[in-house]
Amino acid sequence: MKNQEAQSRMEQLYTLINRHADLYYNQDNPELSDEAYDSLMVELQSFEDRFPQYKKEKSLTSQIGGEVIEFFVKVPHKYPQWSYDNIFNNEELHTWEEKIKRFISKEKNLSTETLDYICELKIDGLKIILEYKDGNFFQATTRGDGEVGEGISHNVKTIQSIPLKLTQKVSGIFVGEAWLGKKEFTAINIQREKKNQALFANPRNAAAGTLRQLDSSIAAERKLNSFFYDINEIENYSKPKSQEEQLQALTTIGFNVDSHYRVCKNINDIQVFYDYWVKNKNSQEFAIDGVVVKINSKKIQDVLGYTSKAPRFSVAYKLPAEEKVTVVEDIDVQIGRTGALTPVAHLKPILIDGSVVSRATLHNQDEIDRLDVRIGDTVVVKKAGDIIPEITSVLKDLRTGKEKKWNIQTVSKQRGWNIHKEQTGKEESAAWYISDKDNEEIQIQKIIHFVSKKGMNIVGFGKEYVRTFYKEGIVKTINDIHIIDREKILKLSGFKEKSVTNLVEAIEISKKVSLDKFIFSLGIRHVGEETSVLLARYFENLQNISQTTFESLVAIDGIGDVVAQSIVEYFDITDLSSLIKHLEIVSTQTVSTNMFNKTFVLTGTLPTLSRDEVKEMIRKSGGSISSSVSSKTDFVVGGEKAGSKLNDAKKLGVTIINEEEFKKLLG
Repeated sequence: MKNQEAQSRMEQLYTLINRHADLYYNQDNPELSDEAYDSLMVELQSFEDRFPQYKKEKSLTSQIGGEVIEFFVKVPHKYPQWSYDNIFNNEELHTWEEKIKRFISKEKNLSTETLDYICELKIDGLKIILEYKDGNFFQATTRGDGEVGEGISHNVKTIQSIPLKLTQKVSGIFVGEAWLGKKEFTAINIQREKKNQALFANPRNAAAGTLRQLDSSIAAERKLNSFFYDINEIENYSKPKSQEEQLQALTTIGFNVDSHYRVCKNINDIQVFYDYWVKNKNSQEFAIDGVVVKINSKKIQDVLGYTSKAPRFSVAYKLPAEEKVTVVEDIDVQIGRTGALTPVAHLKPILIDGSVVSRATLHNQDEIDRLDVRIGDTVVVKKAGDIIPEITSVLKDLRTGKEKKWNIQTVSKQRGWNIHKEQTGKEESAAWYISDKDNEEIQIQKIIHFVSKKGMNIVGFGKEYVRTFYKEGIVKTINDIHIIDREKILKLSGFKEKSVTNLVEAIEISKKVSLDKFIFSLGIRHVGEETSVLLARYFENLQNISQTTFESLVAIDGIGDVVAQSIVEYFDITDLSSLIKHLEIVSTQTVSTNMFNKTFVLTGTLPTLSRDEVKEMIRKSGGSISSSVSSKTDFVVGGEKAGSKLNDAKKLGVTIINEEEFKKLLG
């Protein structure tokens, strides 16, 4: 082909591909199939390879990727990247507005400002922060911890809805969401299943995993998209006076903005918008998990400012939990580190609350019998937030007669397991246990517990590593972990120098561990996090704990007969000498405050603090955490979706506090 003909063909391809990229990524109205679009890209790439002199500087083929980096650079944010406080119902929406109005009423310079709102869909993706200089893409980072993010420019440049060059020569920092469409998400999981790879749990996880790949060709293969909604900083452009103007400005300079936003005059308008999307949340290609409500006026936003973690002028109105119907394809049993057997239903995969659900706990045989769940049954599955999915009922009218009953004793006999129920006083356990404590799965689960985040916290030492090392004879007990043979690992398929080095370094770091973390990591029967902290504070060192008596233990408030007996029996039969000689076990530090020996109960979800963060703050202040409310409880920390514990506290007259009051209490 002659040069002139090639140049003409390339110009046609550039025009056509750009048009269909805009239809696909910006207007959500594709006219070509993915396969047809991809074939055009392949043709254009072949021309660019043969006639590089005609290649456009900003060709879409330049966003395909292929760059591989060895590590993620940590990038400090110029502006803190906030998360939103959450609300879950209309009453809380009114409460939020009342706080806003009280604040505004005290500000004389806001008396002439119109208080209206803007509602935007809360996209279930990964927050990204982009910086441009003179209209040119400069860098992209993740939110990270809000102060420091990860540099992900190599992957973000493969997202075709993100401009490498803006329509105007502006400099600034722009905030948006990277997301993966539902069709692409399904396609990726189908391919992963064919390759026997673990499925992504939901589109957001898939998007996050994609942007955290070192190899940008992987990001290029997955058709990520984006929406932008915030401007942290902008130069050479008039500053928007409202959130609506800000969204319009983002569109003007070349960003993709979700068009479903709406300006609302009052709370009623907001509720109408919210109710519509509760019913229609699955009507678009991207996943949403709520509606973000913002004060429209930038002047009011600036005056209201932020709390330590979230903007006062904005709130996330979360969508309600979902229930869906699916089929029980099988029932299997999961073995825990204590030998406890937990039946698990394998379900026909369904999307619930933004996540793919393919398993649900059945708790124990008594629960199976109560629900009368059978293999082949059509069941109702419920998932609320991060709670493990569970089967709530069986639609027995839909039975065909082919359903199969399942019984744990029958299954155990078929597998050659001797099982038993345990006796605690006069009570018999609901769970069945494997009698053979040398069972391979029990040993694996003990190691998984030992290296876990709440245990020794060996970063990167995941469940699959444990299983592989156990199978290969590299780690058979917890005693083998801190003397692990690096060279043996390197000989295993799939293990490279970098990953092995990181793992060995993480193991080395874990050699210095607090006493409470170490006690918990041992997996002593009936000894959870709080009991581990209690033992560490009371006895101060491991030797004292290992040599204590049943009588000494039951004398401690919070430790009963069963727990005491379990602790004594563990140290009577367990030799830890070969393990602890490699460790530096340090005393559990607490700060002497007015919270010392105070008991807290947690319920619901807090706006900015995770449950683990709250627990850590309480422990460091010398307090303790209980799982149930009693007359001995000093405080109940309540958040969104608080359960029955809140009512128990009210009945007993226990002080109930929210997150803000909790922070003040601890100082």
